[in-house]
Amino acid sequence: MISTSFWLLIVCSAAFFLLSIHPFILYPASLWLLKKIRGKQPAPPGGETPSFSICVCAYNEESVIAAKAENMLALAKTVPNCELLIYVDGASDRTAERLQPYADQIRVVVGPERRGKSYGMNLLVARARGDVVVFSDANVMLDPEALRAIGPRFTDPKVGCVCGQLIYSNADESAMASSGSLYWRVEEAIKRLESDAYSVIGADGSLFAIRRSLHHPVPDDIIDDFYVSMKILIDGYRVVSEPKALAFERSATNTYDEFRRKIRIACQAFNVHRLIWPEVRRHPMLAYCYVSHRFLKWIIGYNLLLAVAFFLAAMLLVFSAVTVIAGVLIVVGAFAAMLALNLGIAQQVLAILVSFAGAAWGVWRSIRGDRFQTWTPPASARVTGPK
Repeated sequence: MISTSFWLLIVCSAAFFLLSIHPFILYPASLWLLKKIRGKQPAPPGGETPSFSICVCAYNEESVIAAKAENMLALAKTVPNCELLIYVDGASDRTAERLQPYADQIRVVVGPERRGKSYGMNLLVARARGDVVVFSDANVMLDPEALRAIGPRFTDPKVGCVCGQLIYSNADESAMASSGSLYWRVEEAIKRLESDAYSVIGADGSLFAIRRSLHHPVPDDIIDDFYVSMKILIDGYRVVSEPKALAFERSATNTYDEFRRKIRIACQAFNVHRLIWPEVRRHPMLAYCYVSHRFLKWIIGYNLLLAVAFFLAAMLLVFSAVTVIAGVLIVVGAFAAMLALNLGIAQQVLAILVSFAGAAWGVWRSIRGDRFQTWTPPASARVTGPK
């Protein structure tokens, strides 16, 4: 006869498994339902095209910075009033040198020492004069029509931030790149649902724009994109997605690079969490979306471990320890064999598990006090340019 303890352990395992899949299945379903209940929202009234300031921070980006400068100049030609600003964060390569030919068209600020991206963005926003500040990363190329797509969204006075749509351009280069691309397609779909139903919960640094008047200076050791966009949400403005504002970036193709990147991003995001949570929890809908989309994603690794641990504990109440251990070894052995045979599905699963592990480790590093004020971009996510 199966004991009550067995069912209690199974329920606990199922609960932690549901928490693991909630951000990808249950949460989007709730957003879809809310969208249906709200119905189609009226289009905002037309208005004048705002002026823009495009702000970019770069560290050692000599391989891509010239292409980024050309991309920024092409964007500036598509709207009546657009200024361009780049901060070079104490680079040890030729990033600043590569920008010299553009000095008459782009305001370049060269930092004598590394201070971090958030410091640089604060400095650039303080010098910006555009109605709308557009943030982008040095290795991200923007579609020429991005500003034209973003501008009309700000005719709605309730909109404080507009997020672009990121597309990874090298999904076929490795299992890790393919996994990252798939994850991000899901992420962008969830953002569009959030935008239609409520608001996007945090912007991505590849491309987002804000009203300059709503900018909150970011502490130097805090990630800028998540903090700035969340503070705008907390202030009562909407953060919306604009799928026509496209950004293109290479994802990390190396497993170790992606693991390190996930650690850094999760650590930085959780540091922001500790700053803003007291304000977020005062707003029930914001708190629900924030926990569903952000908090639970950072701790998926822990929830999956607990789900497996409770499940194995339940199995030990029914089967002998030898049988349970043998079952675990068979599953692990089969997975290792699939990896050895270079089967695509096994490579994808490994890439996903590595990402979850990196995020979980990043949360732990945040709790123990790590900051990641500065970092080195992953080599596998950069394209080597001319020497």
